This record gives sequence, C-alpha cells and structure tokens, in this order.
Amino acid sequence: MITTVKEDTTLIKVKDTLLKNKIDSLALKKTDTIPLDTIKPKETIEDIIVHVAKDYTIQNAKKQTVTLYNEANITYTDIDLKAGIIIVDYKKSTLFAKGIIDSTGYIQRPIFKQGGQESEQDSIIYNFKSKRAIIYGLKTKQGEMFTYGEKTKRVNDSTVYVRKIKFTTSEKKIPDYYIATDKAKLVPGKKIIVGASNLVIADIPTPIFLPFAYFPITETSTSGFLIPAFDTGSSDRGIGFQNGGYYFAINDYIDLTVLGDAYSNGSWGTRISSNYRKRYKYSGSFNFNFENNISGIRGFDDYTKSNRFNIRWSHSPDSKASPNSRFSASVNLGSSKFFRESQNQFNVSQTQTNTFNSSINYSKTFIGTPFNMNLTASHQQNTNTEKITMTLPSLTVNMNRVYPFAGKGGVQKTPIQKMGFNYTMQGQYLINTTDDEFFTSKMFETARSGMQHKTGTNTNIKAFKYFTLSPSVSYEETWQFDYIQKEYDVTENVVVTDTLRGFKSYREYNAGISLSTNIYGTFNFKKGRLKTIRHTFRPSVSYSYRPDFKDKYIQQVQQSADATDLLDYTLFDQGIYGSPSSGLSNSIGISLNNVLEAKVASKDPESDEEDEKITLLNNLNFSSSYNIAADSLRWSPVSFSAGTRLFKDKLAVNLSGSMDPYKVVASSSGSAIRINEFNPNIFRLTNASLTANYSISSEDFDKDKKGKSKNNGNGAQNGVDVIGADINPTDRFGERNGINTKEEDKNKEAKLYNAEIPWSVNLAYSTSYSNNGLEPGSIGIHSIMFSGNVELSPKWKMGYSSGYDVKGGAFTFSRFNFTRDLDSWQFNFNWVPFGTNSSYTFFIGVKSSTLSDLKWDKNKPPDRRLF
Repeated sequence: MITTVKEDTTLIKVKDTLLKNKIDSLALKKTDTIPLDTIKPKETIEDIIVHVAKDYTIQNAKKQTVTLYNEANITYTDIDLKAGIIIVDYKKSTLFAKGIIDSTGYIQRPIFKQGGQESEQDSIIYNFKSKRAIIYGLKTKQGEMFTYGEKTKRVNDSTVYVRKIKFTTSEKKIPDYYIATDKAKLVPGKKIIVGASNLVIADIPTPIFLPFAYFPITETSTSGFLIPAFDTGSSDRGIGFQNGGYYFAINDYIDLTVLGDAYSNGSWGTRISSNYRKRYKYSGSFNFNFENNISGIRGFDDYTKSNRFNIRWSHSPDSKASPNSRFSASVNLGSSKFFRESQNQFNVSQTQTNTFNSSINYSKTFIGTPFNMNLTASHQQNTNTEKITMTLPSLTVNMNRVYPFAGKGGVQKTPIQKMGFNYTMQGQYLINTTDDEFFTSKMFETARSGMQHKTGTNTNIKAFKYFTLSPSVSYEETWQFDYIQKEYDVTENVVVTDTLRGFKSYREYNAGISLSTNIYGTFNFKKGRLKTIRHTFRPSVSYSYRPDFKDKYIQQVQQSADATDLLDYTLFDQGIYGSPSSGLSNSIGISLNNVLEAKVASKDPESDEEDEKITLLNNLNFSSSYNIAADSLRWSPVSFSAGTRLFKDKLAVNLSGSMDPYKVVASSSGSAIRINEFNPNIFRLTNASLTANYSISSEDFDKDKKGKSKNNGNGAQNGVDVIGADINPTDRFGERNGINTKEEDKNKEAKLYNAEIPWSVNLAYSTSYSNNGLEPGSIGIHSIMFSGNVELSPKWKMGYSSGYDVKGGAFTFSRFNFTRDLDSWQFNFNWVPFGTNSSYTFFIGVKSSTLSDLKWDKNKPPDRRLF
C-alpha cells in the first residue's frame, strides 16, 4: 500500500509567498494572533486511498502517479473500483481505469461501485475533486433494467447523461431485445428519461418508435398510467379498449389499481383492486368488478342491457400475530351471471362453478378458561337458481370438555373421574333472498333468528376386559325470536301463514349407551414376499332413547271448507332450527367397520430394509338401526362404504350406497312408498356411487440409486389438477398463470439430443346408480375426466383438460394451454375449442414488471347472451 499527499510542497509555497510580500505588515499586526504555520489549503483528496494489485504497483514521484496492473483494486471513501489497469494521478486529482487485452479478448473490465450503485464499463475517468466521471462502454443495472451506453457523463451522484444507449430487461450477454435511443438522462435508483427511441428485437430494428419515454426504476412501486389494450374482438360491442387505468403506489403497505373498459356501443366496465400487507400482522387483497353490458341497438327488440358486479376479498393474519385470536376473510359474492356475461374476465373455471361462497371469521380463545368464541358471517349463492343464503352473523361459544370429578393432578381412572361435560351456544341471524332482492331492504323481511344451547356428559367403562361401555346424556334448549301462526281464510279457501316477532322456546333431551370392541385376525405366510395379513374388525352396538317432544307443541287449523279437515303445525315449523323432534325414538344401532392390512418383505432377501406395510382395504363399513318404538318399518336402510388404494397409492377407489330391506308401492301421485313387508331378496339396492382417481407421471419411471421411484406415491391423494391456466388480462406484472417462474427454471437449457420430456396424466372416473323400486334402476352420472401436461422441452409446455360423458355420448368442457418461456419474454395460448365457452386468448410480452406494457394480446371471448 502506497499513500501520497501534497501537504509539504504546498505549505512551503504558501510560506514563501507570504513572507516575501507581507512580512512587515503581518509581523507588526498579527504575528501573535495567527501563527503562519497554521495556514493550510483545503485538501482535494479527502481520505486515504487504499490500493492493491496482483502483478505490480508503480509509483512515479515526479509525475505524482500510481499505476496498478492486473486485478487492481482501489477503495476510497464509499468508492470501490476493480479493473485490469488503474492509474491514479494525484496532481490532477483523477483516476483512470480500463481492462486488459489478452488472447481471450478484453478482460477485467472496470467495475465501479459507489453506495448501492454498481456499473461495468470498458473504461472510466473519475475526478476526485468534482466527483464527475466520463465512462465508455457502460453496463449497469437499475432495478430490473439493464443499461448499455457508448459514452456516459456522470455529473454527480444523482445525474448521469448517456449517449447511444440501450435499455433491456434481458439478462443475456446479447440481449433478446432492447430499446435504442441516442441520448438519455439517468437518475440512479429513480428514473430514466429518453428521447426518440426504437424497439429492437434480436438486433433487428422494428417499425415501433416512441417520441420519448419514461422508465421508473425505483426498488419500490411507483404510481403511473396503465396502457390499455385495443379490442376489436366482439362485433356486438363494437371497437373499444380494455384494461386502461392508473396504478396508485400508496405506500409500502397498500396499493390500488383502477382499470376500465369502454366500447363504441356504450358498454363499459371498471375494476378496482388493492393488495395490502403488514409484515408479521396480516395480508390480503380486495377486488371490485362492475360491468354495464349492452347488446343490440337501442329501440330494437333485441336490445338488452344489464348491470353485473362481483366482489372478492381475501384476508389472512400472520400466524405469529396473535396466538389467541384470529380474523380471516374469504369473500366471493355478486351477480350470479357475472362471469357468464363478463366481457373481460377470462377465468374459464369460474364459468363452470355454480356456487359462490364467502366467510368472514373471528375466533378467540380465552386463556385460563375452557371457553372459546367464534363469530362468523357466511354467504352461499347458487348461480343457477340465483338463490342466496346468508348468516349475518353466526355466534358460537364453546366450552371444552371439563372433568369436575377428576382426581388430583387430573387423574381419570374410575368412570366417575372420566365423566366429562361440554357446552355449546350458537346464535344465528339467517337471511334467504334472491339475486333481484340482494342488497335491498326486502332481503331482511324474511330473515329469521334464533339461539341454541347444548350440553352433555359421557364417560366410558371397561367391561368384560375387552369391551368399552360408553353411556351419554345430552340436553338441548332452543330459543327462536320469530314464529308462525296459521289461519284459515274462508273467502279464499286457503290457509294463511303469518310470521310474528317474539320469543318462543322448546327443550329436548336424549340418553344413550354404546358397546364396542376391536377384534384382530392375523394370517401368516411362510412363502413368498407376503408375510402377514391383518384384519381389524370393529363392531359397535348402541342404544338411544328420545321422547316425542313435538306432540305438546302441535296446534291445529282448518284447511278446507270441511270444519273437520284440520292441519297440524307448530309455531316453530319455519324457525331457523326447525320444530321439536317428532315421534318416540327407542332404537338400537349397529355398525361394523373393517380394515385389511398386509406386510410385505423387501425384493432383496439380503437387504436390511424393514418390511413394507400396505393397506389392502382402507375401510369396509356397514351401519343400520332398529327402532323398537315404531309400529312399522322398524329397520332403517343399511348404509355401506368401502375404499382402497392400489398401485402404490396411485389409484384410489371409493364405493358407497344404501340398501333397503322393505318393499315399495306406488302412491296415488306415482311416487314410491315403503310398506312394512320385507323384500324377497332381503335387500334392495336403492343408490350407489363409485369414484376412482388415478395419477401417473414420468417421474414414476425415473429411478434413483436405490431403484425406487422419485415420486412420493401420493398421486391419488391429490385432486385432479385442472391444466390449461387462464390469462388474467388485469395481471400487469408478467407472471401469468401456467408459466413456471421458479428460479431453478431460469437456467434450463434445451437439449438437442436425448432430452427428457416430463409428462403427467390424471384420470377420474365417476358413476352413480339409483333404484326407486318401481322401475328398473338407472345410471345417473357416468363420466371420465382426464387432464395432464407435457413438457415438450424445458421451454415448451402443453396442458390439457377434458372429459367424456359416457351416458350423454359427448365430450365435456375441454381446454388446452400452450406456453413458451422466451427468457425475457413469455408466450401463452389458452384455447377452449368447442362448447358454450368456446374461446381463445393469446399473449406475448415482456416478463419484467418495468416493461409489462410491452406486449401484444389477442382474444376471442365466449359468445355472451344477456337474459
């Protein structure tokens, strides 16, 4: 390390000049107050320059220069410079750096760092005094933007002028594309302002020019206009634009996007969305969509107009925010036909969904007590029937099971000590309405409210060593704040029902006891890989008793001109929790559960691996009941279910149904009525359903060193993935659905020979059967669904999703998705080839959010009809 300063030479010159010219005056007047040796000039170089080089360092004392060669490095204040050659001129207060030319080319280009800014260049001249610089062959990165310039003049830390400049977000040495301009002004970390510019793709200039441009390059989001897309895809709307608007970067915690559409026939729409996040607290998003759709020409019969809206809100707290309370929301509500008639939302999966569901939930646990609370507002909407059900709100208070008779330290040995009590209180305000009355005062006219209290106790007793006896008692009290009253209208000859507000209540209780045990059967095998099969049999018998509580609440009303023709009803029939239980229940329940498991040895007899456990039959269950108090039809239908997984859990098969022991006859209306006579074949299959799911992929055939599949074997557990993702035109940030943007995929390279082609296939089979006993049984649902994807190359992917209705003899909703990763660009084509939702969307654009408006998208939306 060599450090050079100019203090001695400068001081000598100052002293000589002062002594010759003003020695008498200074000596007489100021020799005591200002000593001559304290006068010093202002230093040009403010700090020590630390430098190092691999090969050599040459100091020229006469010219006051220092030359560093090969892997030279200089550190001065907040400046860090690395280059092949660095020359420091202390006399001129300048620094010059350049690379080295060798057999491989121009290497060790200067890399200049100051503060948080970094640039790479061919050569640089820096002035310590003015802090200005001249740079040749600049390459720097600001945010996601790479800047290349032939000649750059750095005025200060906040202003840089560049000539012959290129801007791109491509990380390649030879960029996929760039925006070329003659001159530009760069404010590091803030913005780039350029003059007339031209888009160049693959070093080929395009006919696309801009008179000027402004690029924000801050690390944080900035507000700005969002360029709309021109639309000519629908003749009934005319020409127009979509997704134009403004983005508001409010602060680091919340943003706001306002977008709009407009068409020449008067149709328009708006979308307002916001994302918010507070670290370690909560995060969420809010979306409001509204569309005014017009079809036809005003004044003609085919003219229609509709207003549709949709609201979506998602909120989730951080798991560390509050361990004892939690607030979350998942809201999706609006017009039932919004997605079916929307001209902008291309989320095809939403058009296939016939329900909207919402839930806003707050829960709290009261520390030190057994109580917890749950407050929920929920919403269910059927988009086919346009019926809406809401609870505003539903309050639930639970008391966890307590054991008041437990011994010291909570010991529970005797049946009395094991006796536990629990309590639940639930209150609801229920609204049933329709699309037309949604968000109007009419929706509250038929609202119902009530409250229910439940408590109970149970215990268990070990009986006969192998059996468990579990007695239980429960009590329920229902409060309703509205009730009905029926009167006979003589003039209209109808029964009129009036809903009245007031407090009414009723109480119920029941008692029961159950006896259960586990029986194990083991079958051992001496030959082959199969070592053991174990059968677990869990029989259970229960008895329950419940009195007839409805009888004492029954009222009667005349229902026809005949005064003896009376109708029975209770005040609670239309209540939120219904009427009291009717009929005496004195029943015996029987259930049989079966599980079948096996143990299989390793394929290699000399291996130290443990025997593999396999589940042959997950469950095989039967259940029924016998009502002793009933005068007929004492046996209930027998319910059964079975399930298993095969081929290393890749195939999941589930079967369920019910069997009725009684005959049926036709009523006067033609419907089936059970009679108190057994079937000649004991049981009649009334309904059954069968589902099977199978998943397989190329990973199942890739073996690791141990010869096992890379797949974890849980393919059948996952739901069938719907491949063929949609493009959301409101997504301004380039990361479109269906595009794999993982960091590990950025370095994928396409092989020209012996390339792997990953693929996956998901299959789902579903069928149902029903038999009312009067007509031959019929097949209900009978369909095969299939989906999957193929990675034709590391950059090319194709996805598909379809199905076949065996009963209807036609294909179900189908779609295909093609994606191509173009490095700094991306391509996506989504296609629904046939059906009511026949459509396509095409997109190609820059991935980076900085230039997300550099794109071209084209779409053909599904034909929309307003009803």
